[in-house]
Amino acid sequence: MKKRVLIITILLFSLFAMTACDGQKEKKTSQVDAERFKEEYESLNGTIRAKDGKTIRTIEISEDNPMIYAEATDIVQMMKDKKSFVVYFGFSDCPWCRSAVPTLIEVASDLGLDTIYYVDVKEIRDTMKIDESGNVVTETKGTDSYYDLLEAFDNVLSNYTLIDQDGNEISTGEKRIYAPNIISVVDGVATELTDGISDKQNDGYMELTSEMKQESYDKIECSIQCVVDDKKTCTAKASC
Repeated sequence: MKKRVLIITILLFSLFAMTACDGQKEKKTSQVDAERFKEEYESLNGTIRAKDGKTIRTIEISEDNPMIYAEATDIVQMMKDKKSFVVYFGFSDCPWCRSAVPTLIEVASDLGLDTIYYVDVKEIRDTMKIDESGNVVTETKGTDSYYDLLEAFDNVLSNYTLIDQDGNEISTGEKRIYAPNIISVVDGVATELTDGISDKQNDGYMELTSEMKQESYDKIECSIQCVVDDKKTCTAKASC
């Protein structure tokens, strides 16, 4: 009898130790990712963006930010597993992303949301252009996992459009994950999408007014509240 009790005690202790170890590992991963995200975004402060020669916005990222790095395949699998979560699609030198990210982190902190998955879409998306004949052609094909994302988030994504030389909007015939896109997923289903950008902001590099920041805050809060409350929609709040 004593031997059996001893075995059970050892098993319970081992289970407890494994759980504690997993918790510590998850916490360590979170801390490492938070530091990595802070370094990735802050390291570009005040530098010149090669794409357009403009000065990159200076932003400050909290050391205890909720960002967890993820691959496109991770996000698709979490949706298949019926998980509820928030995912931010963007990249570090994207001027619009840098307008929204500090507010996203602020809202997450205020709502007690300790995890936001971050997928860098800069290198995985396809790119298209309008050729001299006015036809839409693919310059760079996206990765297979990117197209899986398009299928998984089809219900909330916008159409991929281009502007021709006459200023006309031309549809490419497919959806697009823009940057930034902040998407709430509840029980494996995409429920809300926002870019987190104030409607009054018309330039990714412009100085943000307090009014713009508040509108950005309201947009993001409305969207990610779905995950915090585990609701299918967020239409109850007037600001939505």
